[in-house]
Amino acid sequence: MKALVFEGPGGTSWRDVPDPGIKDAADAVVRVEAVTICGTDLHIVKGDVPEVTPGRVLGHEAVGEVVEVGGEVRTVRPGDRVLVSCIAACGRCRFCRENRYGQCRGGGGWVLGHLIDGTQAEYVRVPFADLSVHPLPAAVSSEDAVLLADIFPTAYEVGVLNGQVRPGDTVVVVGAGPIGLATIATARLYTPGRIIAVDFADSRLEAARNMGADATVSAAEAPESLIRDLTDGLGADVVVEAVGVPEAFEQCTRMVRPGGRVANVGVHGKPATLHLEDLWIKDVTITTGLVDTHSIPLLLRMMAAGRLPAASAMVTHRFELGRMEEAYDVFSRAAETGALKVVLGGPRHDEIAATA
Repeated sequence: MKALVFEGPGGTSWRDVPDPGIKDAADAVVRVEAVTICGTDLHIVKGDVPEVTPGRVLGHEAVGEVVEVGGEVRTVRPGDRVLVSCIAACGRCRFCRENRYGQCRGGGGWVLGHLIDGTQAEYVRVPFADLSVHPLPAAVSSEDAVLLADIFPTAYEVGVLNGQVRPGDTVVVVGAGPIGLATIATARLYTPGRIIAVDFADSRLEAARNMGADATVSAAEAPESLIRDLTDGLGADVVVEAVGVPEAFEQCTRMVRPGGRVANVGVHGKPATLHLEDLWIKDVTITTGLVDTHSIPLLLRMMAAGRLPAASAMVTHRFELGRMEEAYDVFSRAAETGALKVVLGGPRHDEIAATA
C-alpha cells in the first residue's frame, strides 16, 4: 500500500510500505477513506517528538471501512463504516476503567502515528478495536466524522469539560484555529452568556464568528481590556488556551476572574511562566490534559441529530489521498494559505479480479 512515512526530522515521503495485518486478536484493519492532518503531525515532522522514529507511518485520525478483524473483536465487523479514534484504549488498566483512555497503560493511549504505524495510508491496523473504532451513523458524512476523531473531543473534553463551562458564563477562547473553533462550537452546548474569540488572524476571527462566537478581538489589540470592560472589571469565568505558546497561556491567566478556570488545551513545547505571585490569592483553577476520546459516541449522536454544527465547515482544503505531501505543505503554511483543516480522501483502490 501507499503511506506517508516519516523519514527523519524535516523529511516525509509518500511511498510503498507493507500492508498491515492482524497482529493481535483485538485488532481491526481499516481501509482509509478520509484522513486529516493535525498540528501534532507538524511537530513530529520537525523532529519535536523523538519517540517517533524514521520509517513510521504518520497520522492518528481517519474514517474508513473495516476489512478484517481479530477473533476477540465484537463491536465491528468487515464492511462496517467506522471512525478511527486518535486514542486507543485497552479497556482493562486503571486509567481505562476511569475513562481516561489517553493515559492507558495497557498498550493504548496515543499510539497511532506515534508508537505504531498510523492512519495517513491506504490501510491502518487499529489495536483494541472494540473501544478504538466507532461505527458511523449513515447521517454523518466522512468529512464531518473525521474531525470527531481528535479535534472535537479534544476541544470538548480538555477545553469545555475541564473548564466547567456553565450557563451564563463568559468564556474566552484564545486561539481560533481548529481546536479553538471546536471549543466554541461545543461550549455553546452549555448556553454560556457570551463567547469571545481571540486571535491574530482576521480570517480565523471570521471563522470563529461563523462557528458561534459572540464577539472577537485581535490578539494585537489589548484583549484583556475588552474582557475587563465586558465583565465589569472581573474577568472571564472560563478562559481556554488553544494556541500552545507561553505568551498565550500567560495572557489567559491575566484574563480569568477570581474563582475562574483556565483550561489549557494547546500543546506546549516551551516553558511558560506561572505567575503565582498574582494567582495564589485569586482561587484560580488551571487544568491541562490529553484527550481521552470517551466523548466520541456522545458527539457522534449529537452530530447525527443535528445538535452540533457541521465540523466540515472548518475544512478549507481537500485533496486526494495520494497528494499527502502537497496537503502537508499547504497545512504547514496556514498563515499564507488560510488553511484551517485539510481532509484527504479519494477513490478506493479495491482489487478487481480479472475475468477471462
